Amino acid sequence: MRNLQLLRATRHQIDPAAAAAPEAPQCFCLGAEPGTVVVGSQRGLVELGPTAHTVTREVSLIAEGFMPEDGSGCIVGLEDLPEQECVCVATAAGDILLCNLNTKEVECVGSVDSGLSTMSWSPDQELVLLVTGQQTLIMMTRDFEPITEKQIHQDDFGEEKFVALGWGKKETQFHGSEGKQAAHRKQMEVPPASAWDNGRPRVTWRGDGQFVAVSAVCPETGARKIRVWNRELVLQSTSEAISGLEQALAWKPSGSLIASTQEKPNRHDVVFLEKNGLLHGEFTLPFQKGHVKVNELLWNADSTILAMWLEDLKKDENCDPNSYVQLWTTGNYHWYLKQSLHFGNLEKNQLVSLLWDPVIPYRLHILCQGWHYLSYDWHWTTNHGLGESSQHVANVAVIDGDKVLVTAFQHAVVPPPMCTYQIQFTHAVNQIAFHTDPKHSGDMAILDADNRISVYRYGQSTVKDSTIRLGGVGGNGFKAAVETPYLDKIYRVDLGSIANEVMNPLGLRFLTWLPDNSFLVVGQDQHAAQSVLHHLTAAPHVTGADEQRLDLRLSVSVNGEVISLCCSPVTKTVALQLADGQILKYLWEASTPVLEPWQSSGGSAIQFLHPCVQISLTRISGEVASNIISFATYSEFLLVTTSSHTCQCFCLKDVTVKALQTGLSSAAVPNDEALRNVERGSRIVTVVPQDTKVVLQMPRGNLETVHHRALVLAQIRKWLNRLMFREAFQCMRKLRINLNLLYDHNPKVFLENVETFIKQIDSVNYINLFFTELKEEDFTKSMYPSLNGSSNAQPQQHPDQKKVNVVCDVMRNAMERIDPQKYCLSILTAHVKKSPPELETALQKVHDLRENTALDVTAVSAEEALKYLLFLVDVNELYDYSLGTYDFDLVIMVAEKSQKDPKEYLPFLNTLRKMETNYQRYTIDRHLKRYTKALGHLSKCGPEHFSELLNLVKDQNQYYEALKLYPPNSQEYKDISDAYGDHLNQKQLYEQAALIFARAGLFAKALDSFLNSGSWQQALCMASRLGYTEDKLSSLARSMAGKLVEQRKHAEAAILLEQYTQDYEEAVLLLLEGALWEEALRLIHKYGRLDVLETNFKPAIQEAQKSQLMFLDSQKKAFLHHKCRLQVVRELKEKASESLQDYEMPNCPELDLISETSSVVTASDMNSKYSHSNSRISARSSKNRRKAERKRYSLKEGSPFEDIALLEALGENIRAVETVKGDIHILLKQLVLFGYDEQAGELQRVLEEVLHLMEISLPEIWSPELQQSSLNLVLGPNSTANSIMAAYQQKRMVAAPVVQDPELLIPPKLNKNLQWKLHLLQ
Repeated sequence: MRNLQLLRATRHQIDPAAAAAPEAPQCFCLGAEPGTVVVGSQRGLVELGPTAHTVTREVSLIAEGFMPEDGSGCIVGLEDLPEQECVCVATAAGDILLCNLNTKEVECVGSVDSGLSTMSWSPDQELVLLVTGQQTLIMMTRDFEPITEKQIHQDDFGEEKFVALGWGKKETQFHGSEGKQAAHRKQMEVPPASAWDNGRPRVTWRGDGQFVAVSAVCPETGARKIRVWNRELVLQSTSEAISGLEQALAWKPSGSLIASTQEKPNRHDVVFLEKNGLLHGEFTLPFQKGHVKVNELLWNADSTILAMWLEDLKKDENCDPNSYVQLWTTGNYHWYLKQSLHFGNLEKNQLVSLLWDPVIPYRLHILCQGWHYLSYDWHWTTNHGLGESSQHVANVAVIDGDKVLVTAFQHAVVPPPMCTYQIQFTHAVNQIAFHTDPKHSGDMAILDADNRISVYRYGQSTVKDSTIRLGGVGGNGFKAAVETPYLDKIYRVDLGSIANEVMNPLGLRFLTWLPDNSFLVVGQDQHAAQSVLHHLTAAPHVTGADEQRLDLRLSVSVNGEVISLCCSPVTKTVALQLADGQILKYLWEASTPVLEPWQSSGGSAIQFLHPCVQISLTRISGEVASNIISFATYSEFLLVTTSSHTCQCFCLKDVTVKALQTGLSSAAVPNDEALRNVERGSRIVTVVPQDTKVVLQMPRGNLETVHHRALVLAQIRKWLNRLMFREAFQCMRKLRINLNLLYDHNPKVFLENVETFIKQIDSVNYINLFFTELKEEDFTKSMYPSLNGSSNAQPQQHPDQKKVNVVCDVMRNAMERIDPQKYCLSILTAHVKKSPPELETALQKVHDLRENTALDVTAVSAEEALKYLLFLVDVNELYDYSLGTYDFDLVIMVAEKSQKDPKEYLPFLNTLRKMETNYQRYTIDRHLKRYTKALGHLSKCGPEHFSELLNLVKDQNQYYEALKLYPPNSQEYKDISDAYGDHLNQKQLYEQAALIFARAGLFAKALDSFLNSGSWQQALCMASRLGYTEDKLSSLARSMAGKLVEQRKHAEAAILLEQYTQDYEEAVLLLLEGALWEEALRLIHKYGRLDVLETNFKPAIQEAQKSQLMFLDSQKKAFLHHKCRLQVVRELKEKASESLQDYEMPNCPELDLISETSSVVTASDMNSKYSHSNSRISARSSKNRRKAERKRYSLKEGSPFEDIALLEALGENIRAVETVKGDIHILLKQLVLFGYDEQAGELQRVLEEVLHLMEISLPEIWSPELQQSSLNLVLGPNSTANSIMAAYQQKRMVAAPVVQDPELLIPPKLNKNLQWKLHLLQ
């Protein structure tokens, strides 16, 4: 679907008088310097410079004696050899010359007596093949050392001769369209070559230089044969006998086919041969047989274009023939004539030779007899309409010789070479321009090889145009729905060219049809390497004339060569790109149109770094990416296909160059909406406006239509904003877009227009489909976020309700208002879809349908509704729900639609029918495991069923629900409470059981439960309610006191003994045992037992002082030991870490797990050992797991986490000493009270020393680095390789061990607010 568009045309006219060789040129080759051309004539060599119109260097071969002075000499081969800095020339006389253009030296490196007819160098210039006058081939090296010599005409087929496998002769094989008679036809003799064939052998090399093909006239038959040779001149194959084979020969650089021409009885073909000599495809030239001859065929460097040099066969001796150059391309197995260059019949315009550039694949060099040299640069372009309205039919026009194939993609995607319709012309077409006015985007202006512009328009004419023929649509009785254009006018383009000037084919390029119906074309300045912009307007209409005239409104010289031109249909701006990357703006609407540089928003002129071959005007600037294969702009979107086989879409509203670069980079992962995979090499043909179709063309030529998700969603959002629900729904259903978007796009608008939605959809099935796809998820945030990144999420209309329930309720109410009978099934779906499903309501509606017999004939019957309901819900679930309605008619109706056996459910239903109503419902609820409802119904069945209720309560643990069914003073309430309390006691919830018992008046059981729970106050209350005697109460108190002492609750036990047993002496002893000195003193003085002070109190406080001293001494020793060991461990660990600085450990991400012993063990070994231990522990019981947790940090020397264990132990030492400060303060007061000042002073001093030691050791043990590492752990889920490496290099890994308890790395707090010291002891 692409055409060749001319980028630039360079023309050099050489003054023959300035050269020493004024004769006509004979051949040319490209020079080593870019843009230089070496031309050979009868007298010598001339080099043309890249920009000048004069000769830069020349060498005369007559002066050296290698060419005759009479001008009869002929050069048969010319090749520039850059490595040898000379040009190789082969003359017809047989001389092989090396000419140095700098020194003008000519060296003869060889000579052939019989003369030379052809010289051909291999593509790598390592070999040269010479064809002599005696029809022999000589293969030589680059240094002109002969390799071998062979005769052209060989009787043998070659090394690749076909092997007969013995399954039939050629005569017995299938002969296709020739029919069976072909088997009996005798082999016809091949006629000799054409009369115009010059008989010279033709040579062509394969692109890799491994094989060379030679076409020569057979001396026996006079017909041409093609033979393929390898680099050693070993014959590989010989072509089959081909009648009418002509001289042109070109091997496709990609190596697959050899092109030549063949004259057939009724047509003239270009034929292709394989390397084995067999024919493989052809196409027919658009000329009648015997009218033209093909001089040359040439493939361009990438094998995509076949150039053809043709001449008319002379009909009149007095008139020179016309010359043509045609460019052919192929796609989808069809050959298209894309460009046609007509050189006329003047002698000075006759072609000498033409060459494709070996480096720039789309550059063609042409040399004419009149010493003018032409160079053309093409590129691929897609000619498509520029409109974006729904009236625009997305036309794409393809040039095919004298036809233009137009495909309207809005109506049908027709694969090339077929089309919607084709337009026939009398001359070959070279350019197509669509109207840039969006209202007339389908109108076309077509420039042919005769410099005529044909204008085709849509709409106004009712007469069928004879030049238009329908293609892939219409015909065979089908009526074509597509509108076709009509020929409006034909304009002759005449820019005042003089008749005797040299012919300049394709002198006009970049035809652009402006919105005011004027035209822009770009021409070439005759005398300078710069372009001229011509603004053409239509002359006054001449009635009756076949052709109208275009007047030149303005010609503007451009300081440079224009290589692209683009007009935006939106902004009506014309942009021109120059070869140096500069961008110019043409202000054509001004009274005097002017050219000015295009400036960016910052005021600076825009200049591209590299020339661009495709331009579209939009609001982006900067180089975005280099991996783009094709792009298209549509509305606010930019679509690109990339070399990574993806099609990406970008929103251009607020996009920046940086955002585009990020999106197009391989590292970026765009959302699913923006990117989709496509076939390798796909190119965008066009985007169908007001639709979602993107048409892509594959490398082989076939088309694919994709609906890019971004375009689809953008179009759906537009439809939803316009309340066009039907169009949006149909598109979403067809393209598998989740229907939740209908609501999520704008919940408020949807809920307000639910009736509009239902009326537009107007299909029960579609509404049901919408219901079934509803989910609680907001799809505008998850699956379909906005492409431009802006959040279009709307506030939730009912934040306290679920989305599905809100939509179902609102739509159900709307459908019930509109037509409840028509939308019956949808209403049922709304009930079922809710969470939880309203199946009972749905079943009731089905039941109502069955009861109501006066329904409309078109209404849904109960059977249909039930059948549909069974489609939505599992039949067994629906059967249970119907049973739960207690409506047996409904149950039977559901059961009949299911696969259930009547023997299963009928006896059960009959049994239920015989029961009392409440007991019947209880039985149903129990069957459905709805125990709460079952208890409610059973409680209404009377006291005779209470035992059954109690058993149900116990079985299903329904105590709490059962208590609600009876008043608190009833016997049933007490029985249930009794069972409930026993149940709680079994679960060891004694206190809760006691509360239940007490509330129901079961005080004895309550007392036992309170005793078990340790609530002695409540137990005494229950004893009082039970009327316990003093003795019994005393016994109860003494037993409770014993339990409290076991629980180290000495104060509470002392209260019981003092108040309920009057045993105050035992109470004082308990208080002394619990070190409650002040409470013990109170009781001693209350009851006047001062003797106890001497016998018990004073010995107790002295013993307590000694015990505290021993405790403090043990904590101090342990603290010092752990502290010293921690210092040693850290030193060992630092040394081990330093030794690893210069050694890369093989599998060691955890560098802190290094042994702290003197022998360094790698961390990976210890880690694997420890992790293995952990994996074993993980499978054990919870008790063993807790034990393993305690053992995780072992204090054993050399263990992996010894430093962590030491930190843990040191923290425990500090916390233990901190805990006893309050107890020691009370003890000090008692020691001073009774005169033990010395013991008190000693205890205070020891505690003060221990606290001071710990306080000054804290910064040393828990250093600031260690505390910081606890906040920023080196290893962990948030760490990166760089952060770990940086920490390792800074030796922070030593101070930051990996621990699962980060609090161990934080020092314990010392409470300095507690005033524990006595000043009188200081």
